[in-house]
Amino acid sequence: MTRKTQTDKTRPTLCHAAARARDGTRDATRRPHNFSAGARSKTVGAAFEARALTFLQRQRLRFVARNVVCRGGEIDLVMREPDGALVFVEVRARTRSGYGGAAASVAWHKQQRIVRAAQYFLSAHDGAMPVCRFDVIAFERGRLLWLRDAFRADAC
Repeated sequence: MTRKTQTDKTRPTLCHAAARARDGTRDATRRPHNFSAGARSKTVGAAFEARALTFLQRQRLRFVARNVVCRGGEIDLVMREPDGALVFVEVRARTRSGYGGAAASVAWHKQQRIVRAAQYFLSAHDGAMPVCRFDVIAFERGRLLWLRDAFRADAC
């Protein structure tokens, strides 16, 4: 039994290959996607984290740590309020407001991952348990929105 195969010239492009033209270059007609995907996402994310850090320091919060990673999650910034409270900050950025925008992208599952990373961070530091808060800094089309006490650990 023989099977017919298509040649490369007649084969339809796959969805991930559709972004490339026949000569291998990027297709200029393709719309740019959100900040959260692609090879540039780490550098773009770091730039937004730096902007958020500068903003929070202007609000008199002190820098404690950045990019705290554990197996279950990650925290972008850890800051300390003047009264001693620890603030765990998630930084999100979106170019478009589709699907609710940057602030809405911190859904229940992401909150769980942040809480897990916060528990890891607190277990690694001895001493009295400080008051903690979870904030979100969202960049909606370039505008910074600071959501203080965006969610609580007991709600996750």
